[in-house]
Amino acid sequence: MRLFECGVCDQTIHFENRSCVRCGAQLGFDPVGVGMCALVPLDNGLFQIHGNASRTFRFCDNAAIDVCHWLVPADQSERYCVACRHNTIVPMSDDDGLERWRRIGVAQRHLFYSLLRWGLPHPTRKQDPEGGLAFEFLADTVDANGNVIPAMTGHENGLISLRASEADDVVREGVRVSMNEPYRSLLGHFRHEIGHFYWQQLIVDEPTRSAARALFGDESEDYGAALDRHYEQGPPEDWQERFISPYASAHPAEDFAECFAHLFHIVDTLETGHAFGINLDPEGHEALDADIDFDPYRASNADALVDAWVPLSVALNALQRSMGQPDSYPFVLSQPVIEKLDFINRLIRDAAKQTH
Repeated sequence: MRLFECGVCDQTIHFENRSCVRCGAQLGFDPVGVGMCALVPLDNGLFQIHGNASRTFRFCDNAAIDVCHWLVPADQSERYCVACRHNTIVPMSDDDGLERWRRIGVAQRHLFYSLLRWGLPHPTRKQDPEGGLAFEFLADTVDANGNVIPAMTGHENGLISLRASEADDVVREGVRVSMNEPYRSLLGHFRHEIGHFYWQQLIVDEPTRSAARALFGDESEDYGAALDRHYEQGPPEDWQERFISPYASAHPAEDFAECFAHLFHIVDTLETGHAFGINLDPEGHEALDADIDFDPYRASNADALVDAWVPLSVALNALQRSMGQPDSYPFVLSQPVIEKLDFINRLIRDAAKQTH
């Protein structure tokens, strides 16, 4: 994630800021320019970007309930921004649901920041009724005996479902511990499930499918049987040599989605490091030297990303331990995993070229 600055006073501003802490300017995110902007209010709820009178905007309709602060060009008929217009079910039946939606929205917009930075296509259900991208944030249900039935997180033909109660730290951490996962977050869910969506969007010709199967396996393998086997028997003993996580070993589709999510983790965190000017040069530990002097979203291959990422992730983990916190990135990148990341990076770059 980049750093931004207020167009009025040059104060550093961040992705989720609604107003400048120095000058008080109202802020919004422009998905076209992929940046935070200071706004000049006009009549009828419209705005212009400070210093740029050529374009006029209004806020996403979800700004009225403090769920979103993204902008919509005034000449568009859409009521919602490029992220929120994909939502079909949202948890706003009560104050708790609305607060969950706000937390989910933060993660969703962070996901869309990456999609916009890469220029990845994200057709809506209106544009593609059968396979367009849609989200439903589902509440848990309670049966006749008072037992809570958790909503499921998953993907099917472009529809991504997310269990809304995982916006609550206690619920999400309980699931993470019970499933023996080293990492679990709302943003991680979004990045994983969007990987399933982009398998269907980007792997559409036979040469690409053959290349994907050579790395990840045959995705036509019975999915239900594979998951049953995974939960009954666990991952293979050598999973760390070939997979990014135990769950990635369950099925080729999950391997792809896990690697897709990790590429997002790596690239976006490296961009944050680049924005802060972080370069690593620990005296006496040359293997941990790293210069983040490039745009990770435009990296030509995964080797360049990994060469910078491994030292940075080691530093992040060390900082976390110094604060008494678990590792930020408790994963190991084996050579087969790096090759999978490289395939996905090339897939994304090729898709971005076709959309420009």
